[in-house]
Amino acid sequence: MTADEAAEAEARVEAALAALDLDTKARLLAGQDMWTLPAVPSIGLASLVMSDGPVGVRGVRWTADDPSLTLPSPTALAACWDRDLARRAGRLLAQEARRKGVHVLLAPTVNLHRSPLGGRHFEAYSEDPYLTGEIGAGCVRGVQEGGVAATVKHFVANDAETDRFTVDNTVPPRALRELYLAPFEAIVKCARPWAVMAAYNQVNGVTMTEHRKLQTEVLRDEWGYDGVVVSDWFAARSTTGALTGGLDVAMPGPHTVYGDALAAAVRAGELDEALVDRSVRRVLRLAARVGALKGAGPAVPRPPEALDGEALDGEALDGEAPKGDALDGEAPKGDALDGEAPKGDALDGEALAREIAHRSFVLVRNEHDILPLDPARLRRIALVGPAARDARVLGGGSAQVFPARTVSPLDGLTAALPDAATLAYAPGADLCDEPEPAGPGFALRAVCRDPYGAVLADVPLPSGQVQWVGTDLPDGVAHETLHTVEVTGTFTPRESGDHAFGTRGPGAFRLTVAGRVLYDGTQEAGGEGDPFEAFTGSPVERGTARLTEGVPVEVSLRHTVDHERPAPLPAVVFSLLHRPPRRDPDELITEAVEAARAADTAVVVVATTERVESEGFDRADLRLPGRQDDLVRAVAAANPRTVVVVNAGAPVEMPWRDEVAAVLLTWFPGQEGGAALADVLLGAEEPGGRLPTTWPAALADAPVTTVTPTDGELRYDEGPFIGYRAWDRAPDGPAPAYPFGHGLGYTTWEYESLIVTPTTARVRVRNTGARPGREVIQLYVAPRADLVERPARWLVGFASVTAAPGGRAEAEVRLAPRLFDIWDEETGAWTAVPGQYEIRVGRSLTDTRLAVTLELD
Repeated sequence: MTADEAAEAEARVEAALAALDLDTKARLLAGQDMWTLPAVPSIGLASLVMSDGPVGVRGVRWTADDPSLTLPSPTALAACWDRDLARRAGRLLAQEARRKGVHVLLAPTVNLHRSPLGGRHFEAYSEDPYLTGEIGAGCVRGVQEGGVAATVKHFVANDAETDRFTVDNTVPPRALRELYLAPFEAIVKCARPWAVMAAYNQVNGVTMTEHRKLQTEVLRDEWGYDGVVVSDWFAARSTTGALTGGLDVAMPGPHTVYGDALAAAVRAGELDEALVDRSVRRVLRLAARVGALKGAGPAVPRPPEALDGEALDGEALDGEAPKGDALDGEAPKGDALDGEAPKGDALDGEALAREIAHRSFVLVRNEHDILPLDPARLRRIALVGPAARDARVLGGGSAQVFPARTVSPLDGLTAALPDAATLAYAPGADLCDEPEPAGPGFALRAVCRDPYGAVLADVPLPSGQVQWVGTDLPDGVAHETLHTVEVTGTFTPRESGDHAFGTRGPGAFRLTVAGRVLYDGTQEAGGEGDPFEAFTGSPVERGTARLTEGVPVEVSLRHTVDHERPAPLPAVVFSLLHRPPRRDPDELITEAVEAARAADTAVVVVATTERVESEGFDRADLRLPGRQDDLVRAVAAANPRTVVVVNAGAPVEMPWRDEVAAVLLTWFPGQEGGAALADVLLGAEEPGGRLPTTWPAALADAPVTTVTPTDGELRYDEGPFIGYRAWDRAPDGPAPAYPFGHGLGYTTWEYESLIVTPTTARVRVRNTGARPGREVIQLYVAPRADLVERPARWLVGFASVTAAPGGRAEAEVRLAPRLFDIWDEETGAWTAVPGQYEIRVGRSLTDTRLAVTLELD
C-alpha cells in the first residue's frame, strides 16, 4: 500500500467513525455471537468473522460436516526451522480462511514451553523465544499476505493450563522481557500483525485484559503496535478496567463487558467516549485491512523482506545459495522457493501439508543407518501400534479442526510399498480405556426435532461429535425451537467382540445399539476445573454390545436439549463415544512380537491421546499411555531392526530409546502425516526436522516442572532459565535425552568456514554424504567470562541450505538483535554487557563445529 493509499484508507476510517453513535460504537467492540462482530451497513462495514486455529481454519461452524485442511502441529512447524515454510503455511491458512469467509485467524500461538508439562505445548512453537519469534513472524506474514488478519496469542505468559482463568503468574521483569515478551516483540516489529489476543491469566497481579502497562505502554507505545487487541474467549471481566487497560474487543457475544454495558458506563461518566473512539478506530482499521470496510481497499501485503536472522542473499531465503550461483555441484535454484507456487496462484494444500510433515520429522537416533529402508530389499515390514491404524494428527481443544481425510501410517505405507503383502499390521496395545468419539466404521447423521417431533434438519455427521455453539446450527434450526438432537446411523465393526459405547457432555441421553437400550438417563455437569472441560464434559462409558466383524448395526444417541442450563451463550455440545473390544494386553504384545520376529524391520508407532495433550489441563507426567513402553521393549527384543515412530505433540519419556535401532519424532503430523512418514521411512524424502524443545530423559530431570499455582499464584522463580538455558546451569546434573536443535538426516556435513561480525555470520558447509540433503545451520552466542548471571549460551541465528553429494553451500545469516544485551531491572532498559563472546555454529546446541570470538568494549 502506498502512502497515498494508506492516507486515503485512514481518512475512510475516520469518516466511518464520525458517522457512528455511541451505542453502535459500543456494539462494535463486542462480539455479536461466538465468532463475529456486527455489521454496520450504513457505513459500508461488513461483519468481521474470526476463527481458530493454528493447524487449520475451522470457520464459524465447529463441526465435522465442514471439513478443514489440517496441517501439522505448530511444534512440527517450528521443528522445520524454516521461516519461508512458515510463511507458506500462513499463506495456505489465509487461502483456507478466504474459502470459509473468515477475516481474522486466531493464530499463531507464541507462548513458550516453560515446562514440559504444559498441556497445550503442541499448539506453541518452542522453548526458545528467538526461534518462536522467527517462525511466528513467518506465519503472520504469510497469513496477512493473503489479506487475512493474524492474531498473535496469548499475550502474555499463558504458558500452562492449570487454573488459567484465575492464575496470577508472577514473572520477574528480566525474564518477562528476555523470554516471554520477546517473541511478541519480534513479531510486532518484524511482521506487523493486525491483531493480538489478550490472555486469561494475570501477570504480576493484573489481569491481562486490563493490563495497561503491557497492553498499552509496552505493546503500543514502545513497540509501535497499531492493531486490535481482542480478548481470549470469555476473558474480559471489567468494562472500565478492560477499556482503560487497552482491550479493544471483548469476545464472544452477545453478553460481554462491552456493548450495552460500555455505552452505559460512558453515559454514567465512568469512561471517556474518546477511549471508545480509539478502540473503534482500530476495529475499523482492521476491517479496512481485510477488505470489510467499503471504500477502504484491503492492505496490499508488503514484499517479504528479510526477517531478523534470515539469509541476506537478496533473493534466496533461509540461507540457501543465491539463485543461479551453484556451489560446487549444487543444482542452481529455480524461480520458486522450495516448490512454492508464485504469488497469486492457489497453493496445493495437501502437498504443502505433506511437505511440512516430512520437513518436521526429527530423526533423533539411527543406529547403523537403518533408515532409510530400501523398498526393493524389504521382504516384510511389521507395523505395530494402534496409532499406526488410527492416526493422532492434532491436539485437543479449541485448535481442533476436522480434516476431510486423514492418511494414517498404515495407509501411507500400504500405498507406498510395491507389494501390499510386504506389510503386516498388529495393534500391539490399547492407548487408553476410555471411549472416544465415534470414528472409523460409523456412518452417522444428526436429526434435529422440535418439541412436537417435527424434523427441523437432517445433516451428515462425519464423527460422533456435535459442537454447535451460538449461531452455529444446521440450516432451519434455532435454539429456541430445538428440542432433541439424535445422532443416528450404522456402525460396521472392524473386529468381533464386546464393543463399548458411551456419551460425553451433560444432559439427558438415550443410547441404543442394535435395537437395545444401553442408557437412558441424565448426565449432570461434572466438576471439571477448566471451563473448556466443563463445556465439553468428560467421557462416560454406558454399556457394551457384542458385535461381529463386518456386520453393520443401527446406533442412536438422542440428546434432549436443556434450555434451563446456565451458559454464557446457547450451545449444543455432546458426543457419541465408542471403544473397541478389550483384548488381553499380554496377548496383544505377544501378537506384535510374533509379527516383528517374522519381519525384516519392525516399525512401532507410539502416541499420546487427547486425554494427555489438550487445552484445558496440564499433563501429570510424560509417560506414554497404556502399555506402549512394554510393547516397544518386547518388539525390540524380538527384532534388532526396530524403528519407533513417536506420534506426540510435545516431549514424552522414552525409557527404551537406547534399545531400538531408530527413533523418529513425528509430532502431530496433520492429515497427510502417514504419506509423509512413508516418504521418510522409504527414503523418498529426508527427515528435515531439528528439535525446537529439549527432550528430557525423565520428568524428574527437567529443570522446570511447576505448573500448578499455590494459593492462586504461579511463581516463575527460575527467572530467565527455562529449557536449554536451565539445563546448561547444571552441567554435572542429568543430561537430556536429546538436546535443543538435535536432529539427524540421511547425509553428513562438514562445516568449512565461519566469518562473523557483530550483526552477521557467513557459514560455508559441504555435503560429505552420498545423497542430496538439507542442513539446518544453527548459531549460538556464549559469553567467555560473564559479568552478569545469564544463560551459558543462547540461539542467535539459523538458516537452512541444500547441496548435492560433494556440493558446498553458503549462508549469510543476520544475527539476532540485542545480541549482547540483558534487560536491566534497575534502569528498566536494555543494556549491553561488555566482554568476550564466542559465536558458535553447529548442528545443535551441543554439536558445535566452528567458533569465532568477538570482543565488545
